[in-house]
Amino acid sequence: MDRRKFLTLTGTFTGGSLLLPDFLYSFGSQTNLVLGEQCVVFVQLNGGNDGLNTFIPFEDALYYYARPAIAISKDEVLNTAKGMAFHLALKGFASMQQSGDLSVIQNVGYANPVRSHFRSQEIWQTAPTNQEYLNDGWLGRYLDLQCREHQPTAGINIDTIDNLALKGDELNSITVKDPDQFKTKNKHENEGQLSGNPQLDFVRKVANSVIEGSDEIQKALAKSAASDVVYPKTGLAKNLEWISKLIKGNLNSKVYYTSLGGFDTHDNQLSIHKNRLTELNDAVFSFYEDLKKSQQLQNVTIVVFSEFGRRVKDNGRGTDHGTAAPMFIIGGNNLGKIIGNNPNLSNLDNGDLRHEIDFRSVYASILKNKLNFDFTKIGIQNKALEGLF
Repeated sequence: MDRRKFLTLTGTFTGGSLLLPDFLYSFGSQTNLVLGEQCVVFVQLNGGNDGLNTFIPFEDALYYYARPAIAISKDEVLNTAKGMAFHLALKGFASMQQSGDLSVIQNVGYANPVRSHFRSQEIWQTAPTNQEYLNDGWLGRYLDLQCREHQPTAGINIDTIDNLALKGDELNSITVKDPDQFKTKNKHENEGQLSGNPQLDFVRKVANSVIEGSDEIQKALAKSAASDVVYPKTGLAKNLEWISKLIKGNLNSKVYYTSLGGFDTHDNQLSIHKNRLTELNDAVFSFYEDLKKSQQLQNVTIVVFSEFGRRVKDNGRGTDHGTAAPMFIIGGNNLGKIIGNNPNLSNLDNGDLRHEIDFRSVYASILKNKLNFDFTKIGIQNKALEGLF
């Protein structure tokens, strides 16, 4: 089954108030995940975030030469260090870095970059060795090996559509639009029967997994301690607030995933990008404060990334699809460093930044250091990035 069919099929089980027909497939216990204290939260910035206007090489004259229409003034940057600084909208990111809780990984990408949103997201989500097409995601493969038996809440994707990164051979993750409204029918009714139709049985298998996951989510939400952090009233903030509740309610998921769109800034970039970064900053910083106050920050690693950066030269109003960009790692006892060289604007690849750090090396470091997992078992051949944790 190809990715688009998978997303179309499983996407029917996400949403606000979820009512399911009487699906019949039965699963085993949910208590067999190899659990630890650590979990990882991914925030995917869809559309290709402009890394050069996010973490800015404000001391490089070539930056201002290449971007006469959209360069950020030296007077409008935060937390300057080593010739780099944050966009003014990222006050929380600057504060987290000053506290030693945020690492910036420079020039992250991959060889022979692809400028298609869909394909580049697919490459980041599947982590292939040579850009081969894969049907499962890197986190799905990890969960397949970590879960001794079916565990529907080992991975939680809070979004309106399933994420290929979490797709594995087994249904060890679910997509939820609104955990507060995630309710289902009685899962015991007619369970254990098969139809003889493999496609129908797969649908039933997905649905029953959602039912089981719903029960666990509701239990975690009920147990979650109240927070005195007031989250902004935005979509991303609401998603991260739910994730915080699930973590504090001991759901024991190893992976959480959510996303923020709107980063495809070909036009009117200064205004649009500022708004997107403001929503990102305010949501992530509230989440960070919540985790810190509840003494969970050391157990939670937050990963912020996009499928690619933007072209170095502006187009007069914005930027077009590019290649390498920074990643941000927050919490999880990371070392709070700037890793890698500043963007080299004098040595471009056909107008684009050359990647220096492969994103799979970052994945390898997270799997090794935070999830205590041998990343080579899921086909990642890159060495783990050093100096992150």
